[in-house]
Amino acid sequence: MREINDLNEIYTFCKALSSPIRINIIKILMQNRMVNLNELAEKLGVTNGAVTSHIKAMHKAGVIDIEHSAGKRGIQKNCYLKDHKFLINTSGEYTNFNTYEVELPIGSYTRYNISPTCGLATKATLIGEVDDPRFFDDPRRTDAGILWYTKGFVEYRIPNYLKPLSALKEIQLSFEISSEAPGICDDWPSDIHFYLNEILLGVWTSPGDFGSVKGLYTPDWWFPNWNQYGLLKLLTVNNEGTYIDGKKISGVKISDFNLNHKSDIIFTFAVPETTSHVGGMTLFGKGFGNYSQDIKVRVIYLR
Repeated sequence: MREINDLNEIYTFCKALSSPIRINIIKILMQNRMVNLNELAEKLGVTNGAVTSHIKAMHKAGVIDIEHSAGKRGIQKNCYLKDHKFLINTSGEYTNFNTYEVELPIGSYTRYNISPTCGLATKATLIGEVDDPRFFDDPRRTDAGILWYTKGFVEYRIPNYLKPLSALKEIQLSFEISSEAPGICDDWPSDIHFYLNEILLGVWTSPGDFGSVKGLYTPDWWFPNWNQYGLLKLLTVNNEGTYIDGKKISGVKISDFNLNHKSDIIFTFAVPETTSHVGGMTLFGKGFGNYSQDIKVRVIYLR
């Protein structure tokens, strides 16, 4: 999920969707992980040149991304949805602001303290044994596409690329997340706490641990009675407060942290044992769930 604040960016985004063919391209990509341009042209009944023109506009707007691969007839261009949800915010214009974006692999946490049930897996295999927290130290964790635990926390360092004398205006984090039940249970609430530099940003209650339908990207070897997918959430911290999917969850502002180009930026997911609903947490990364992404971070600042 990505929040769009800049009015020029909003215009480019809306223009990229102003065509029935482009809407059909999105529908096709929603049903498939990745489609090459020749296949798109065939499905749409148009020429390759016409598809290329549409794809170019959608790529410029950040709606899709392109990956090259070797094919029978040379290099193929494959396209996929870069983001699956967009939040358009016209209340604040960031035209003259600078941004940088990073994507943190879910296994790149720098600190953790968790309790079973728990585990990690790559797209190909489980990492170690389930329900043994020691395997959260396994070097293969950097390749993890899913992790889960019942209570505790995982902590991530966000790279600080701010310039000297810059003013931080907003941080956005997008991630796919759910509860963690023994087995699966769509009705399994969990109070998931979000912290920035050990200050509580707010709490969001995950409704359940979803497994009745296979996740779009979840590998075929994955167990059918385990977590299949989560919900894509956008956490935003700015000078108005902290928001989940545009809904305010606290009055904590980005200015409360006094962050500069030398500051540590530490983000934490936690399920405290003292919270009302200790329902665990599952994080989905690339190769699992319904969205092909890890933890996306966008930082907006003024020079």
